[in-house]
Amino acid sequence: MSLKDYIKGRGAQQNVHNKFESLKHTTDPEFLEHCHQEGEEPDNLKTRFQEVYPKTIVNKVKSPDVGMEYSVNPYQGCEHGCIYCYARNSHEYWGYSAGLDFEKQILVKKNAPQLLTQKLQQKNWEPNTIVFSGNTDCYQPAEKKFELTRKCLEVMLNFKHPTGIITKNSLILRDLDLLKELAKLNCIRVSISITSLAEETRRILEPRTASIKQRLKTVETLAENDIPVNVMVAPIIPFINSHEILPIVKAVTEAGASSVGYTVVRLNGAIAEIFSDWIKKTLPDKAERVLHQIEACHGGNLNDSRFGTRMKGEGEFSKQIAQQFKIAKAKYLKNKKVSEMDTSHYLQLKNPQYELF
Repeated sequence: MSLKDYIKGRGAQQNVHNKFESLKHTTDPEFLEHCHQEGEEPDNLKTRFQEVYPKTIVNKVKSPDVGMEYSVNPYQGCEHGCIYCYARNSHEYWGYSAGLDFEKQILVKKNAPQLLTQKLQQKNWEPNTIVFSGNTDCYQPAEKKFELTRKCLEVMLNFKHPTGIITKNSLILRDLDLLKELAKLNCIRVSISITSLAEETRRILEPRTASIKQRLKTVETLAENDIPVNVMVAPIIPFINSHEILPIVKAVTEAGASSVGYTVVRLNGAIAEIFSDWIKKTLPDKAERVLHQIEACHGGNLNDSRFGTRMKGEGEFSKQIAQQFKIAKAKYLKNKKVSEMDTSHYLQLKNPQYELF
């Protein structure tokens, strides 16, 4: 593969056209090749952070098959660069591409903790679980600098509010002190995403994420501190990680996971073009086989938005995946149960007498 055909350290290999924009931006391949030869990262591939101040931060999740009611996303865009990420499409609403822009143009919602406090103080608010994050990873690299997730968790602990976290970054262990306090109240559930046990697969699918070794250690550390951990083997991609289901479930339960879940890859909107371009450059020998099998899981299409079937797929291959998970759970999670979170501790603080920030 020519250097000009592949951008190392990123998931997407191009900036696909934003359907809301009339102009199309492209990158000169000769310029990229020159930068690779000089060992440099071109300025237009460097991550940039833009501070924004939204009016709201707690989002009502309307999709009936996502498994959460409310979410908070301190960041928009995600430097992890997971090639399959469904959140890429949301970047178009901000005027960016779902491709490279999603990974290198990160919006930082600086007033997230204050907005969260205001929401939890509302008289009509009920303590429904709020999940960090339903869209982009709340512990992506930007969090190390801006610490918005930690500040939001401090708010959740102050209100003793049921809290969910979804991440694939070991940075979550930085906030172990807060998580332990929430666990004492039975107000925390964490989901760690582990898509493969092979580092080579992880590096091409999720280029700027924590290593598999670090993620397994994260599961172990959380479990040792009585913090319930779910592992999401998501997404399952035919012929890339579909053969790893039993080994992954075995490894994560040995590390202390109390439950596991999965989804089958779906390539909605611009992600179909981004993924197709990526796999033809990264795994050219497998590309057509993988794409055809993804189509077979979704009624002949790469794009699948149908509630009820889009997450698990359909057809023989999807049935095989479901059967493997059934076997894995019966073998490794037979006697494990996760209780509901406790909402009785919730404090609705109308006039806080402390300074949060």
